[in-house]
Amino acid sequence: MHEFLTSNRADLIARCRVKVARRAPPGVPEVELEHGITVFLEQLIKTLQVEQTSEPARSRKVSGPTGGGKPALSEIGESAALHGKELLAHGFSIDAVVHDYGDLCQAITDLAFERGMQIDIDEFRTLNRCLDNAIANAVTEFGYQHDFALAGQQVDVLNEKLGFFAHELRNHLCTATLALSIIKEGNVGLGGATGGVLDRALVSLSNLIDRSLAEVRMTAGMPVHQHLFSLADFIAEIKLSASLEAQVRNCSLAVSNVDPLLAVDADRDLLLSAAGNLLQNAFKFSHPGSEIVLNAYAAADRILIDVEDRCGGLPPGDAERLFHPFTQAGADTSGLGLGLSIARRSILANKGELSVRNLPGSGCVFTIDLPRRSLEEAKR
Repeated sequence: MHEFLTSNRADLIARCRVKVARRAPPGVPEVELEHGITVFLEQLIKTLQVEQTSEPARSRKVSGPTGGGKPALSEIGESAALHGKELLAHGFSIDAVVHDYGDLCQAITDLAFERGMQIDIDEFRTLNRCLDNAIANAVTEFGYQHDFALAGQQVDVLNEKLGFFAHELRNHLCTATLALSIIKEGNVGLGGATGGVLDRALVSLSNLIDRSLAEVRMTAGMPVHQHLFSLADFIAEIKLSASLEAQVRNCSLAVSNVDPLLAVDADRDLLLSAAGNLLQNAFKFSHPGSEIVLNAYAAADRILIDVEDRCGGLPPGDAERLFHPFTQAGADTSGLGLGLSIARRSILANKGELSVRNLPGSGCVFTIDLPRRSLEEAKR
């Protein structure tokens, strides 16, 4: 068989290249990868040749042992691992790793049939052993490199988040510390402009911490603690904290009356964080002096909480992009750009939806959509 493979080497490689080209991602050069099928074919020929000598067991140094099990050093194992790494680097899928070696097996059997070549049973077993070890090593290395790259990306994302968080935390803390130092000197009072700076810094710190805690809960997959509570009481709590933000941002807040019988079955902390994020964004991106509107009402079997801002509206196509992490659409780029992403995840965890409707030339309406419940249910 080794003589057949040697004399038909060029034909076999050409057949494999045609098959590989059909699976290659766009932009991958047509040249064969360095540790690909050509190398494997040479190693297969070498294995078959050694098995014809007086010491056939030495072929295991080339092909590796039969039956897998504990990994053992072999020429095929080393080159196959490098080939798996190459395929990942060039954008191939893990299926391509398996098919790559399967192509050669099919090419050999097809050509042998065409030429009337009978493959000895022992030689066919050798072919299968070489293919088995090559595929196992290539797939293992492909998976390892893929997981390693993914872990690296996750570390990069985490470092980026921590960097943003530390940067914002330091800025707000420095501002608050400086304002407090000036006030302590006794030259200015808490009710003046410096007191306003201190208020804004403390509010920003509180918002930053609230968003970060909500994200930690979402990322860690911590259980959602749902319970039934009054929608009116919930909106009243939001209004209390949002009123200070409105004052700091030189805006006004209008809140609708809420039916006292309406209720929500949700994780209150996560819902409070999500609604708070929407209001923080509304104040941040609305024009000074604007009125931010908070409405909570029932529609059929749903509870809807609307936050309407006065940002001036969004460019076409920007609405859904707002929910992507680290995205900021306004001129004010302070903050992490994570608020809307965290808010959506918090609402989804409560079996709800968060959407946005653009009001061209005016602003946006962010809507929290949750299942409708009633306080009457708690009395049953």
